[in-house]
Amino acid sequence: MTEERRRGIFESVKEGMVGAIRGVGDVASAAVDAVSGTLVTALRGVGAVTQEATNVIFDTVRGVIQGASDTGQDLTKAAKGVVVGVIRATKETGTEALGAISATAGAVVTSTSEVGGDVAGAARGAVEGAIEGAREVGLSAEEAASAAASGAVKAAGELGGTAVEQVRNAVTGTISGVKVILREPFKGEDEEKK
Repeated sequence: MTEERRRGIFESVKEGMVGAIRGVGDVASAAVDAVSGTLVTALRGVGAVTQEATNVIFDTVRGVIQGASDTGQDLTKAAKGVVVGVIRATKETGTEALGAISATAGAVVTSTSEVGGDVAGAARGAVEGAIEGAREVGLSAEEAASAAASGAVKAAGELGGTAVEQVRNAVTGTISGVKVILREPFKGEDEEKK
């Protein structure tokens, strides 16, 4: 995928988010619609979450978070809507959901950091969205929550500083009635323990 195409996805989603928020005022619904619409087209026929699919997810999420930030919206609610939208898109296109959920939660953390937002709150919103979306389409809420938490913590590890600990604390425990368990070691954790 060309850089120009990626930039086009980002700009299109960002503009769509800003317009939807101004029209509807509900950031979570605007995020669900923006993500679902963009990703259904982009992921159709893609079974596995390839690097190209991950790039499309990242650019879409980045556009949603930037649009929400530009209009002063709650990024936690935007993050929740983003993940619900991704789950709906994977259900409609037959794309592997858990990989998409993990990639989305990571993109939420990275994009929220880029706009100076609360990465821990956005990560928790992503996990809440994974649980809600999973219940909506018949996936395991526990597996979806774990995938979102793992993706968020991995992305936080790449940010450095205190982000890993903040995000890990935000996404573990019981969220929306689901026990969230991190399943693998993440970059940044070993350095943190030394």
